[in-house]
Amino acid sequence: MYTVKEISTLAGVSVRTLHYYDQIGLLTPTRKAENGYRQYDDAALLRLQQILFYRELDFKLLDIRALLDDPNFDQVAALEEHGVALIARLLRVENLIATVDDTIKHLKGEKEMSKKALFEAFSEEKQAEYAKEAEEKYDPEIVRASNRKWKGYSAEKKQTILDEGNQVYVDMIAAMPKGADSSEAQAVVKRWRKHMDYFWTPNLDQLLGLATMYGQSPEFKTKFDAMHPDLTTFFREAVEIYVANK
Repeated sequence: MYTVKEISTLAGVSVRTLHYYDQIGLLTPTRKAENGYRQYDDAALLRLQQILFYRELDFKLLDIRALLDDPNFDQVAALEEHGVALIARLLRVENLIATVDDTIKHLKGEKEMSKKALFEAFSEEKQAEYAKEAEEKYDPEIVRASNRKWKGYSAEKKQTILDEGNQVYVDMIAAMPKGADSSEAQAVVKRWRKHMDYFWTPNLDQLLGLATMYGQSPEFKTKFDAMHPDLTTFFREAVEIYVANK
């Protein structure tokens, strides 16, 4: 068993924060000793780790509590999702750092940068995530290979790929009234599958995992919801049918 002080030192979380987590029912002590001291077991440590991961991903405390208290909460699956989301963030930061470096060279007259290139990382990062988010669950090397592949494209090619990807989702929305099993929706899934070759070539399980991630990752879901509130659900259903038919 661990005391609040020990947990605070181990996890780098203040004692005051741990007391607050107890107050709101987010992380309650495993037991309280006769002297009133809070004590925590290994299961509590793992719950705290989950809390810190979700906080890192900007989840609200009460939302985290609801997730962790759900009887169907799967700790291993949650950790896999954390890995996906954090890899996405890492690649985004890498792209932003590269843009910072290029902009500094541009301002120093060492490198010419178009106005479009100044903002390229803020949009290409979205496409770079498509590959690495799902593949990280299978093989980190795929993530690195995908990133290298993307960086090898010219600026014009990147923009073409971005435009093509956006059109896939626009066309999927247009196919929604006809149903996920319609020839129109399935044709869009086929195009999306082919589009992924710009980054990596997923197998069917990975393809379904990627479609699932679109609806689970807060960052992705926000973007897709802005296009259509039912897009992520419909998209996954269409991909499920596509995979089943294969």
